[in-house]
Amino acid sequence: MRVFVTRPEAEARRWVEDLRRRGFDAVAFPLIAILAVIDDAPLRAAWQRLAAYRAAMFVSGNAVRHFFGHAPEGSRWPDGTRAWATGAGTQGALIAAGVDGACIDAPPVSSAQFDSESLWTQVEREVRGGDRVLIVRGGDAQGSASGRDWLAQQVTAAGGLVDTVVSYRRAAPQLDARQLADARDGQAVWLFSSSEAIANLEAVLPGHAWHAARAVATHPRIAQAARRAGFSVVCESRPGLDSVIGVLESFR
Repeated sequence: MRVFVTRPEAEARRWVEDLRRRGFDAVAFPLIAILAVIDDAPLRAAWQRLAAYRAAMFVSGNAVRHFFGHAPEGSRWPDGTRAWATGAGTQGALIAAGVDGACIDAPPVSSAQFDSESLWTQVEREVRGGDRVLIVRGGDAQGSASGRDWLAQQVTAAGGLVDTVVSYRRAAPQLDARQLADARDGQAVWLFSSSEAIANLEAVLPGHAWHAARAVATHPRIAQAARRAGFSVVCESRPGLDSVIGVLESFR
């Protein structure tokens, strides 16, 4: 079974290796390009005031890696600042960056979903009036902050103060002729971990009919986006490897 892994390139490669070891013809098909920020001054400033925050929330592993890529030489994570992660991948990136696991809050591995809502159930009691929270997120190709504001709204409603910093940019991929031809393969299964990836796929192949293609989506919102795009067979999965493989096996 051919499986197109649509995560950004570095993450897609890891998933391809794991899926191939489990017997799938996995192919990296990144539908989001990850770029450095145009101006890193806000990132350097965020590091200078990091100790003033009650917590810093990271939306993804890419947010972690690019934020820590701008850490001043010799700096370390401040003892009084919590690190919030939306899921295991982000949590692992924080630990790899040197953050003590005891400083990290994340949804438990048994969570039905790994998202801002699941994270908030773990941290909402930590936020008190006047607490400052930094949200480290991605931006669009021009560098403007983009993505959901749900968690920022919850912090504000709890009396906290929210700052946002963009640590990386997301852009549409540049696909070659071979990749465009492969994308029309109606027998492949698409593995989606982002609604933005689906939008980019629609943009590079405008008007293509996806009703014969199958998709696995790692969140209900992503599944909805796949159905809106025209995928008639869309299965939801928890984002872990074993869960995804279980769903892929159902297609055999």
